Amino acid sequence: MPFSVIPPYMLRNIIDNCTGAQQDYARRTLTHVQQLMGEHNHQAPSVAIAKPGIVQRAIYDAEGTQNLPGTLIRAEGQPDNGDVAAQEAWDYLGITYDFFWQTYQRNSLDNKGLKLDGTVHYGKEYQNAFWNGQQMVFGDGDGQIFNRFTIALDVVAHELTHGVTETEAGLIYFQQAGALNESMSDVFGSLVKQFHLKQSADQADWIIGEGLLAQGVNGRGLRSMSSPGTAYDDPVLGKDPQPADMQHYIETRDDNGGVHLNSGIPNRAFYLAAKALGGFAWEIAGQAWYDTLCDKTLPQDADFSTFARFTVQHANQQFNQSVAEKIQSAWQQVGVTWTSN
Repeated sequence: MPFSVIPPYMLRNIIDNCTGAQQDYARRTLTHVQQLMGEHNHQAPSVAIAKPGIVQRAIYDAEGTQNLPGTLIRAEGQPDNGDVAAQEAWDYLGITYDFFWQTYQRNSLDNKGLKLDGTVHYGKEYQNAFWNGQQMVFGDGDGQIFNRFTIALDVVAHELTHGVTETEAGLIYFQQAGALNESMSDVFGSLVKQFHLKQSADQADWIIGEGLLAQGVNGRGLRSMSSPGTAYDDPVLGKDPQPADMQHYIETRDDNGGVHLNSGIPNRAFYLAAKALGGFAWEIAGQAWYDTLCDKTLPQDADFSTFARFTVQHANQQFNQSVAEKIQSAWQQVGVTWTSN
């Protein structure tokens, strides 16, 4: 299934609050997102053409069309062509690959050396980026609400992590399992950025999509992991609707049962665990989450409580009871609890 970074409710707010070109761009993007949601692209089988630890990338240019993959403009061993979006996509695909390899010894998204393809300049002022099960696709934004979608490393890593989740846990994209799917992408998207910047949990901004909102938009990014519901408050985009705990969990039929909305709850649990554990978040909290994602006994329809219980179990196995207790406390702080078996 294709996954896009801008949730439908943000695009609907733009349609409701804007006129003219901005409204038109958002409406066309939303229509396309809805079409994507109905598609079921399966990840293509990959052939590892390089030894593990060596990324294989290709960047294509859609040249304002919606034809994929577009014209090949850069492959491994070739120089930058001066296109800033192509350069950012190239760099961030590589940084994401390096993170998973160096941190978790994972050889690309499928752990089999999947080549990472990206297409830039997709559509006309297309207000989104997405992973379609085979490659990354980046719109240019409109420059008034959204900047180009290659601008934020964590957005690129967020979308690529959907490929990891697809391969490992296969979390269904509906209600709590879908919100966990989205949360995994935010968690590892943020960790890729923190890893690249060598930031500790205390130093990180825990914002997803910093730099993506254009100048004049009142917001810091798409989502806040540390304080869900506070990322933006703008006349055009509306107010960030994410809940931060189970007390404010949103029951809805929209957004596949609130996958982009309720992901704020597990996001905050991860943030609280990482802060409590200290140091680099990818080393302990990230390891527990990664081990859970790769646990083949995790149900594809896992709810928050089930996923939380798995993170605590893996923390206990990989580290110690003190780490497990801090992670359990983080989940309890957002209202996610479970009974011990």
